Formats: sequence, C-alpha cells, structure tokens
Amino acid sequence: MKAVIQRVLSASVRVDGKTVGSCGKGFMILLGAADGDTEAEAELLAKKTAALRVFCDENDKMNLSVTDIGGEALVISQFTLCADLKKGNRPSFINALEPVAAKNLYMFYCEKLREYGIKKVDEGIFGADMQVELINDGPVTILYDTDIWRKNGN
Repeated sequence: MKAVIQRVLSASVRVDGKTVGSCGKGFMILLGAADGDTEAEAELLAKKTAALRVFCDENDKMNLSVTDIGGEALVISQFTLCADLKKGNRPSFINALEPVAAKNLYMFYCEKLREYGIKKVDEGIFGADMQVELINDGPVTILYDTDIWRKNGN
C-alpha cells in the first residue's frame, strides 16, 4: 500500500458539488492499494500513520503525533498511486488492486486509524470523481510505501 500523508490545517472532499468528508488540523491521506497488499499491511500502515510524529511540540520540534494533538484525518482512495511508469508516458494501472478488494482494504485502514486513536476519520467516496481541497501545513508531506516493510521487516 502507498499513502501520501499531508499535515493540514484543514481539508475537505466534494462529490457532485456536495462536501462528503472533511477534517480540521491533522492529516489528509491519499491511499492506494496494489496487488498483493493485505490487511496486515493496512494495519501496520494505520499504526505507523497514527504514530507519525510530524506535529510541533512546545519547543517547535516535530515530536508529536496526530493522536497526541487530538487531530483528525481525511482519507481519500487513490488508485493512481499504484501507477507503473516504466514504459512510455501514459501510466499503466495494472498493479492496482482490483476495486472490491481495494475498497475493503481502504475501509479496513480507516477503521484501524480509529482504533489507533484518531477520533475523527472522514472518507471520500471510493471510486468517485472527487475534488479535494486542503491547506497544507508546513508544508509537510510524507510518503509511506509498505514495500519497505515487506522487504526489510517491520
């Protein structure tokens, strides 16, 4: 799985002009599931996301997690994170997990974020054409790829 995690002051997602999800201070997360991704990886990714220390403490050091600050999360499904760009200029999405399994992992990841202490986790609508707005804070953007842990252990 791949997650692009952006520290935000706020974020929202609209579908057909209607806001379907939002968050205040916390994370806006783009999440992509690839062939071979499992619930074990989704759970590890959720645990790492909830514990990621990129919020500043009283000494202005990035030392606090989203749970430490009582932050929120907005999670958007993003199969294009699984694009294969080895050949040519048009991305191939052959490595993206098929939609039913990908949606299940997406929902599982969101539930695990809640279990790991993020009180408010909003979602986009899986597979919809979405418009996302955010105010990036920093900017701070982190890329997680579970292939790192698959190859090297946890």
